[in-house]
Amino acid sequence: MNLELLLPLLIYLLLVLGIGYWASRRRQGGDFMQEYFIGSRSMGGLVLAMTLVATYTSASSFIGGPGAAYKIGLGWVLLAMIQLPTVWLTLGVLGKKFAIIARRVNAVTINDMLWARYQSRAVVVLGSVTIILAFIATMVVQFIGGARLLETATGLSYQQGLFLFASCVLLYTVIGGFRAVVMTDALQGIIMLIGTGALLAGVLIAGDGLPNLIHQLEVIDPKLVSPQGAGDMLTQPFMLSFWILVCVGVVGLPHSALRCFGYKDSKALHRGILIGTIVSALLMFGMHLAGALGRALLPAMDSPDKIMPALMMEVLPPWLAGIFLAAPMAAIMSTIDSQLIQASATLVKDLWLNYLSPKQSQQKLEVRIPRLSLITTLILGSLVLLAALQPPEMIIWLNLLAFGGLQAVFLWPLVLGLYWPRANGQGALACMMSGILCYGTLSHWGIKLAGLHAIVPSLGLGLCVFVLVSLLTPPPGLAVRQLFDRG
Repeated sequence: MNLELLLPLLIYLLLVLGIGYWASRRRQGGDFMQEYFIGSRSMGGLVLAMTLVATYTSASSFIGGPGAAYKIGLGWVLLAMIQLPTVWLTLGVLGKKFAIIARRVNAVTINDMLWARYQSRAVVVLGSVTIILAFIATMVVQFIGGARLLETATGLSYQQGLFLFASCVLLYTVIGGFRAVVMTDALQGIIMLIGTGALLAGVLIAGDGLPNLIHQLEVIDPKLVSPQGAGDMLTQPFMLSFWILVCVGVVGLPHSALRCFGYKDSKALHRGILIGTIVSALLMFGMHLAGALGRALLPAMDSPDKIMPALMMEVLPPWLAGIFLAAPMAAIMSTIDSQLIQASATLVKDLWLNYLSPKQSQQKLEVRIPRLSLITTLILGSLVLLAALQPPEMIIWLNLLAFGGLQAVFLWPLVLGLYWPRANGQGALACMMSGILCYGTLSHWGIKLAGLHAIVPSLGLGLCVFVLVSLLTPPPGLAVRQLFDRG
């Protein structure tokens, strides 16, 4: 066991747990669900920016993306920068209007907003089921990624790494709720910046500077320094698909959109957009450039996905490598905690409270909801942990569908619900069903229309169906139109 690597990581995990405990002590009085699930709408600009960046950045950003840059070259670094405006798009398109209307209708979850806009139980139930299935799938794979990272870098067994990682995430999420999630996300965003900067600097020093590293890449394969990339993989259909999937479509991810509920004022929103865009640029550029340049230092990697841990061990002293190890751990943890707290909110608020016990007295609800919320979060996390011990194959398939499926279901109902007065419940439901069916069919059978990723035709079909069905059915009621027109 490598104690020099493990010690900085253990210090980081203890710090995260401390933040969770602090958040639990800072809970404000009043509505428990407002506090536990959205932190009483109190985020400042820095925390808003960091939680959005950290929530969007997952294990694939630190492992899969740099691995692709290692294989394809500098062209992938340029392509990865397509993700730069994700924070600006999410907060710019949804932020202000989402926050205003959420406060009017006392919305705690994304499905609260869908109910306020479309008044359709079918829309809420379909949205809830999609969130729960997608989040369980992605959380299992993230748990596996965190455990494998600890196993590879520290010498812990897979089971030891899994229990250490999962216990920390579950503890601070369960005891601290949304406030702990966003505060730890802020810390994790800072850790990711430090780790990325340290690794990129180490690569540049080890390779005697950027010009020499680029020359070495050109010697290996001239296409590694071309915009098309090695193997001419970066075709126009591929780039369009990537732009939709990891940039525009991110507006439709529920765990990112939910952040628009929790900031405290317009000043926080504007600061969040600025800080988040800068941090995203630094992270995406630094991670992917390190992966691409790593090809010059370690040209014979058997698997591109191993490049970041290998570079960490190659160019950094052990104690600094331990800090960098916390960076991909932070990326994984910040994705899991956001999905865990929202999946819990979906079960408690959207399904149990609204449909299974809608007639209980307020006094009973005030007693039961806090306990039920904590128990639900713990049970969900524990089930994901058990699945990660021996994950079934369908979980992996579901993970491949998860983010694209969430976009296919939620993007147009959220965006058109805010900006198109004619949008109605029938159109939203038809869009959600056609989008997820199209995405699932194309993905499962590997069908690429005109070389495009399944998300592009799925979103195109969903938009057409939404508009057509909405125009052929009655418009929403006057009260709904007035509520959203005043946003």
